[in-house]
This record gives sequence, structure tokens and C-alpha cells, in this order.
Amino acid sequence: MEKKVLTTPIQRKDLEGIKAGDIIYLTGHITTCRDVAHRRLIELGRELPVDVRDGAILHAGPIVRDLGEDIFEMVSVGPTTSMRMEKFEYDFVKETGVRLIVGKGGMGPNTERACKEFGALHLVFPAGNAVLAATEVEEIESANWRELGMPETLWTCRVKEFGPLIVSIDTEGNNWFEQKKVEYNAKKEEVLESIYQEVKFIK
Repeated sequence: MEKKVLTTPIQRKDLEGIKAGDIIYLTGHITTCRDVAHRRLIELGRELPVDVRDGAILHAGPIVRDLGEDIFEMVSVGPTTSMRMEKFEYDFVKETGVRLIVGKGGMGPNTERACKEFGALHLVFPAGNAVLAATEVEEIESANWRELGMPETLWTCRVKEFGPLIVSIDTEGNNWFEQKKVEYNAKKEEVLESIYQEVKFIK
């Protein structure tokens, strides 16, 4: 299977044919953006200091080494739980025009609706690979809202083939985590029934 690499800026047509469960990689720019940045934009009406339209954000609080003179080195960049941003994500995508949202774990109906209406994807970077993710950051190009502290700063990074990224929600609003949950529950009932029958037989 051909390796799918998306390069920023990303247009809606670039996401055609990408389905929930697919694996892609990102080249270009991605900005870390989590709880406080979402609240500032949506609840306080503050404009983001970096343009993420047709770009990508990463739900992450990285560990960054300050080398002085506004030069930084990415040490570790593990994704944080995306569901914490769920209540903001529809409005966030609408306001910013972001195309890719990368994080950990699934998201819900607000994000499904945003991905479908505005042409975006939610993606998952596999957990436990924070140091690997850092090696895929070629350079930290800017750091905004540094007064928020290292985890909440908007770190804009140039990346090359950042991934693997699993498509959690596609542009049709299909939710891979919810689909798998249904499959799991169906199989669970079958397994529980077979165990129940075995126990009855032993007795």
C-alpha cells in the first residue's frame, strides 16, 4: 500500500478518499494547541497568534529545551487526551479552518460534525511514542503565548512525515473508535455467551 503523506497547506480535496482507520503522515507545519488555547479562542474570543487555516494542530504538552536566543529543541511531544477539547472543537474548526487535529484517543459528536461540515480529520498518534514524535520535528519555528507555561504554549513545528497517524474521524464524520466499540461489544456478547455455556456444561 502506498504511503499517504499530506503536506500543509491542506485543501479539502486533499482529504478525499481518506477513511476512518487509514494511516497517514504529515509533512509541513503543526502547532501544539490544547485546553487553554481552545478556551481563549472560544470562550474569551481571543484570536490565535498563529494561523492554522488549512494546517494542523496537535493536542500535546511537549517537553522543550530552551537553547537561548529564541532557539528551542523538541525533547518529547506525546499527545494528550483529545476528548478534553471535545466541547470546543466544533467552534474551533469553524473559527480557524484547521484541517488536521492530532491527539490521543477518540473524540465525539462535536468533532464528527466539524469534520463533516468543514472538511477536517481527527487523527491519533500512537501512545507511548513521545520521543519518536520529537525526532520527526525538524525545527520549532515559533513559540506563542509562552506566558501560559511550556505545556500550553503554542509551539509551531516544521515536521517531516510526522506519524504514523491513524484517522479517527474522517470527512464524512465516520468515527473509527465508535465503530470499533460497536464491533467489540458485539464480539463481547458472543464470548460471554460461549463462556456461560461452558460453565453450564462443566457444572
